[in-house]
Amino acid sequence: MKWPACLGYKRNMTDVEESKNNALTKENFEALAEFRYAIRQFLRFSENAAEAVGLTPNQHQALLAVKGFPGRDRITNGELAERLQIKHHSAVGLVNRLVAQDLVRREPGEGDRREVYLALTDTGEALLEQLAFVHRQELEQLAPHLTGILKKLKQKK
Repeated sequence: MKWPACLGYKRNMTDVEESKNNALTKENFEALAEFRYAIRQFLRFSENAAEAVGLTPNQHQALLAVKGFPGRDRITNGELAERLQIKHHSAVGLVNRLVAQDLVRREPGEGDRREVYLALTDTGEALLEQLAFVHRQELEQLAPHLTGILKKLKQKK
């Protein structure tokens, strides 16, 4: 059996089975489960925070993807789709809704006028700033717990 390509692994299941040095302990599985649970709790917090300010979780993630894109404060629809791991046409619909809410604006590209970039409006910036503040606080509280879980995962017994 081979690992799904989406996981990025190049090894097959036989390699894993033969590697007894990497065998997972019950404690490792408990740590993995706890890590997954902690991430899900954070995601639930994030979903609730977005909804509290009138956004869907995807809209919040889109604003964050625009503002947090490496090296610039604007992105293309294709880049947004990649960052959110959604299809291009889904990103277009999401952007249409964000534009209608005055959270994102479309800007023409400099070199190729057919190229369109997405940038946050002042309203989008303010909303994202508010959400980023509470998310950073939540992550600061969660960090010691996640660090402890990751240490447990490194342990071999």
